[in-house]
Amino acid sequence: MARLWDKGAPLDERVLRFTAGDDHALDNRLVAYDVEASIAHAGMLHDVGLLDAASLEAIRGGLAEIGAAHARGEWAVTLDLEDGQTALETLLTRRIGDAGERLHVGRSRNDQVLVALRLYLRDAVESLAEDARRVAATLEALAVEQGHIVIPGYTHMQQAMPSSVALWARGFAAEILDDVDALRHTHRRILKNPLGSAAGYGTPNLPVDREGTRLRLELPENHEPVTAVQLSRGKAEAEALFQVALLMQDLGRLASDLLLFYTREFGFVQLPEAFTTGSSIMPQKRNPDVFELVRGRTATAQACLIEVLGITAKLTSGYQRDLQLIKAPLFRSLDICHESLDIMAAAIPLVRFVPERIRLDPDIHAAAEANELVVKEGLPFREAYRRVGRGIRKD
Repeated sequence: MARLWDKGAPLDERVLRFTAGDDHALDNRLVAYDVEASIAHAGMLHDVGLLDAASLEAIRGGLAEIGAAHARGEWAVTLDLEDGQTALETLLTRRIGDAGERLHVGRSRNDQVLVALRLYLRDAVESLAEDARRVAATLEALAVEQGHIVIPGYTHMQQAMPSSVALWARGFAAEILDDVDALRHTHRRILKNPLGSAAGYGTPNLPVDREGTRLRLELPENHEPVTAVQLSRGKAEAEALFQVALLMQDLGRLASDLLLFYTREFGFVQLPEAFTTGSSIMPQKRNPDVFELVRGRTATAQACLIEVLGITAKLTSGYQRDLQLIKAPLFRSLDICHESLDIMAAAIPLVRFVPERIRLDPDIHAAAEANELVVKEGLPFREAYRRVGRGIRKD
């Protein structure tokens, strides 16, 4: 099959396998967005007189049918199709004839894949935000149902001050909701229309209307100037992955607490058998693998961010094939976060605190006692602190 860039020269198949990599497989999740952007691009071409009405209707219908067939699992982007952009144009031309070859005027695969990626990232970020709010809601429900239970608050892994299930759960819920707000701020970089920038230097001698495609895609602004588009590659992805890493960090710390609380030595919480696994050698074991894996995947999320930053760190200006490699860590991190949020939303409502197993250090109220001396006797705090401390040492 001819590539979009094929000019008749022979191609070593090893080069195709190496340069395509797993891009064809990754592009399957972008097909619907590529179809959406391609239909918008075709409409713009018609408006500026570069595409006749019959061709426009054929392209719209053909793309819609191809997108629907992909959604039904009737075809997929495969290595012989190289990537999603080649697949769409090839299948469209097979379906509607020469009109399909008119679609690519005024654009490059560079802005074509980037607009699909940004539309995908817009929806992916919104989906993660919804997932995260669901986890926060389960924590709030836990605070309402079991919030009266007193638990120790820890510093340096030592009992420090009294806390409660309500304070513990709502602390994590507040941070997760803050992560949601931060995720939404990534739209500042994501929601810029790259179409019309082509390979990074515009479309000479063509009356391309970037505003027309922007309006069709309902994006708030065009990415200007055209040379900034390729310079921006990896930034929106890195910003989203940074927020994902922070969200995963909060999930990881929540999981770490539950793992500690579930140990036999603590015994603060019980977990249902359905959310634990067993040992191949020790019949008594009920392992909290779910929380261990959530905690472990925080490292994967951080590594994906570092990978994206490393790919783009020392590139010269303009498009480079290195940028193709951003998709894999981007998708991997988004998937990990979605899966972790989903399993935590299912697990948290099943956590049961066991009050009779929770023991507070007799001296856990020491800070409150010092504060009381300040209020009732008017002592300087440091003197009150020392007095309480001396009393504890005598005990």
